[in-house]
Amino acid sequence: MSLVEKFHTVLSASAEELPGVELLPERLARASASVLPVFGAGLSLCFAPERHLPLGASDPASGEVERQQFTTGEGPCVACHDSGKSVLASESTLRSSWPGFFDAVASRTPVRSIFTLPLPDELLGVGVLEFYLDSPDGADALSIEHAVTVGGQVTAVLQAASRGAQRHSELPGWTDTPPAQRRALVWQAIGMVSGSLRLPGADALALLRAHAYGSSTTVDALAATLVSGQVRPRDLAPDADHPR
Repeated sequence: MSLVEKFHTVLSASAEELPGVELLPERLARASASVLPVFGAGLSLCFAPERHLPLGASDPASGEVERQQFTTGEGPCVACHDSGKSVLASESTLRSSWPGFFDAVASRTPVRSIFTLPLPDELLGVGVLEFYLDSPDGADALSIEHAVTVGGQVTAVLQAASRGAQRHSELPGWTDTPPAQRRALVWQAIGMVSGSLRLPGADALALLRAHAYGSSTTVDALAATLVSGQVRPRDLAPDADHPR
């Protein structure tokens, strides 16, 4: 059985457990991780360091890597978006290039090396597929040819699922995933912090990131507490001059 055949066999087998177009990215991430010698995989849309939309991950640890990348605002996915090229990062590269991100990931997950691949065709410039490995030099042993083949299949499946939405000028259903819905709370939290503390949006996100990182949590988790009212914007900057 070829790599492509294995990919689609695994993808089809997961449809019953993970039904619906909103879980398609998770199925794709699981299939990607299953057919390659990797620990896990994650699929996301990266528009900018402050606009990173997670779509699906093969497992909880892989999802945590994305959240830490967004919290620190650095990592292979950001570099991949900025350069438009794949990024192969061993443990030593992660440690030296993105120390904050590496420390957060190494303390919370088994991931020690990462291969980040930009997706082609209609997703070029925004779609990113990441492969996570639990050995320091694991990414070096990963076949780039095989990874690119899998990335092409991921893109083809997403594009096929987008056709109906394109005809009606709607966002594809696979962008409304559970991780994307959780990330939407961040945009709400940014608006709350921006309005309460009279900060530009970029500064509000920077404050959220700094507070989350300093508290050993993620921006997603912090945003959820803000939106629910458990934390107030002024709690993030108690010495700031708040509007009366």
